[in-house]
Amino acid sequence: MRIVLNPPRREWDLLVKRKAVDYQGIRPRVEAILAAVSDKGDAALRRLMKEIDGVEAPLEVSREEIARAGELVSPEVKEAILAAKADIEAFHRAQMPREITVETAPGVTCIQRPIPIGSVGLYVPGGSAPLFSTVLMLAVPAALAGCRERILCTPCRRSGEVAPEVLYAASECGVTRIFRLGGAQAVAAMAFGTATVPRVDKIFGPGNPYVTLAKQLVSGIGTSIDMPAGPSEVLVIADKSTPAEFVAADLLSQAEHGADSTAVLVCDTVAYAEAVMEEIENQRKALPRTTQVDGALSHSFAVVLESEEDRIAFSEAYAPEHLIIATGNADSIAGKITTAGSVFIGPWSPESAGDYASGTNHTLPTGGWARSCSGVNMDSFFRKMTLQRLSREGLKGLSPVITAMARAEGLDAHANAVTIRLSKI
Repeated sequence: MRIVLNPPRREWDLLVKRKAVDYQGIRPRVEAILAAVSDKGDAALRRLMKEIDGVEAPLEVSREEIARAGELVSPEVKEAILAAKADIEAFHRAQMPREITVETAPGVTCIQRPIPIGSVGLYVPGGSAPLFSTVLMLAVPAALAGCRERILCTPCRRSGEVAPEVLYAASECGVTRIFRLGGAQAVAAMAFGTATVPRVDKIFGPGNPYVTLAKQLVSGIGTSIDMPAGPSEVLVIADKSTPAEFVAADLLSQAEHGADSTAVLVCDTVAYAEAVMEEIENQRKALPRTTQVDGALSHSFAVVLESEEDRIAFSEAYAPEHLIIATGNADSIAGKITTAGSVFIGPWSPESAGDYASGTNHTLPTGGWARSCSGVNMDSFFRKMTLQRLSREGLKGLSPVITAMARAEGLDAHANAVTIRLSKI
């Protein structure tokens, strides 16, 4: 990791700009996959499974496989999954939206009613690690919301098997059906529907660039998605009050996600930055995922800014997916933060707590999207429908406002819809 010393604000745009993902380079392939699944359905899915994954297996995971998975998961991991599930449920249940009723004028009642999304598709990456924690983050709120159908797609191993931890977590969280599908083809199957895979109303979950681009493309043709998402990232604001080894561990825990991940340190002295770098080198030697770690560190960096105001401003400009505040006045700094996916306050709040078990959701906006998008939460699984009821007196009271505005816009039929009713009173 390089150290950037007191960069002037005019240079911040270059520092906060993410490493570009070559979506244009993969777009023809993703579009071809979407078109094939839309046109050929299950046949295309089977062909792509064999061609891309080298697997020939049923598209849907059987109930017998799901039941057998429970026997393959260790008691320790089962206990951890259930404990994390309880914490996630507790936090998300508190977010349940409520119906709002307001009498805006005499005889005029307006209602906002939360309606669960009917069917949701949950994508859980397989790749180099079975991310069963993502099952909890998506399936728990979907079940709490009351989404009628909750299907899950995840890549399988070369053997055709899905990681038993993923299957166990899915069964515990009430997922209705599971499919051994990964990549853009999984997104296509959920967006268009096939003879085997049902079409869903909204797709959730992280993934590689093929998955991300596929989600963006299907969102333009009728299927909603949770958010734009790219490579994962963390920014740590730290000072000497937090041991350098804590911060190094936080940066490395982000780096091991993948070579395209980014870890950023923002601190007040070069000496502290160098101490963290030394700890990173010491700790990385013991990590098994060195290819991913080294790839991520190659474009990660530390920024030294002497002013606390500048350190906060840099974080706000970066708009990180994860923000860790490891300083002596962490609460004070947290109170000034407005732009981050999820914030971890104090030296005893590692990102991994939120990734697994604190209760917050780890499906978060990346790439600066935290400026305008929220992470997955209970609202993500609802749509808000409005209703209104006007009495005769209510319509009479509003009629001057409605007719004046309608006629000023040249929409006389709008005005007539009011005046015709008034003529009957």
